[in-house]
Amino acid sequence: MVTLIKGQKVDLTKAHPGLKQLKIGLGWDVSQTAASIDLDAVALLVDAEGKIAGKENIVFYNNLTGGGNAVQLTKDDRTGAGAGDDEQITVDLEKVPAGIKKIVVAICIYEGAAKKQDFGQVSNAYVRIEDDQNKKELCRYDLGKEFNKDLTLLAGEVYLHNGEWKFSAIGQSVSGDLRELCRQFHLDLPADALAKPKQPVKTEDASPKPASINLKKVELKKAGDKINLNKTDSPLGEIVVNLNWTQKTAGGFLSSILNASNSVDLDLGCLFELEDGSKGVVQALGNTFGNLKQLPYIALDHDDRTGTSKGGENLRINGDQLMKFKRILVYAFIYEGAANWAEVDGVVTLKQKNGPDVEVRLDEHRKGKRMCAIALVENEKNQTLSVKKVVEYFSGHREMDKAFKWGMTWSAGSK
Repeated sequence: MVTLIKGQKVDLTKAHPGLKQLKIGLGWDVSQTAASIDLDAVALLVDAEGKIAGKENIVFYNNLTGGGNAVQLTKDDRTGAGAGDDEQITVDLEKVPAGIKKIVVAICIYEGAAKKQDFGQVSNAYVRIEDDQNKKELCRYDLGKEFNKDLTLLAGEVYLHNGEWKFSAIGQSVSGDLRELCRQFHLDLPADALAKPKQPVKTEDASPKPASINLKKVELKKAGDKINLNKTDSPLGEIVVNLNWTQKTAGGFLSSILNASNSVDLDLGCLFELEDGSKGVVQALGNTFGNLKQLPYIALDHDDRTGTSKGGENLRINGDQLMKFKRILVYAFIYEGAANWAEVDGVVTLKQKNGPDVEVRLDEHRKGKRMCAIALVENEKNQTLSVKKVVEYFSGHREMDKAFKWGMTWSAGSK
């Protein structure tokens, strides 16, 4: 994935042979004092002369398709609430009419002048392009904060050059509304073309509704089981990954009555990879406890060396920084004591603010292997995080790193 700056261009079809379908995602946040702002994604289909090829080729909330259905707006989001894309435009490159040479992508504030609203009340605006067939993100452009008093933002354009489709990050503001944007491409829209229909009124269904199910815990029982954390209109908040374990002896006593020479020290940690490509580790070994408020936005709270701590060990993940994360591999390893997982009744529980706990047990024991990769947490299109059970055992950090292709350099450490 290529991160673009203003004015930069990137090849699409040339760099990705076989690319046929694009998904253009646009997202933004609005300030709490301006929650009524309604922003709209717009696509203008432009010909070789720089003109919109007829009003039917303005793809917006009142005309969801253009270019013979080659370009489509998936929905009109009137709030901008929640994480991830707020509106999306799909482009079937094989269906784009021959006369169309450029697809201009913009974001407009609906009735911004009348409501005295502008882009000064909008933050974190971006445009991104992915291959709609394999869902791979190809490029992303964060638009910055240079548009305070403007009503329309020209984000970028997908254009045809020498038979290949490219994308240009423009980031240019327009003081007027969608009508003014269209005038810049030599087309006048009648004023009544911009009026939105009223939102449909929801009526109560007279039929009885099924009782809601309130799950408090979901257990991932076998390797490969996967679940997404709940998506809501609010940020994910703090996510707590808890390791709790009870040390056993042959007689079944708890670890608190074991002699020190027989004890096992089980540690929780994680490998992380951020969206910018940076990688690292959070664990007690080497005193790399991380930081919740700053990079890497993951922190380990303490080191339980006996298994007797009531709260166990906790990794805290700052879910409000969702877009910073690419993947996180949660693991546990036996720092001291016999590498016998059957003697350790371990369970990892991921606790989220707006959904059920997700539980993974350290089962399928492998004696002699000190390291257990427990769960893989991955960014799902900047909308939420997924959790997949792994529970795979390794001889140490280096072997686990290689298996998951993290590519880090390891050396001996202590605590």
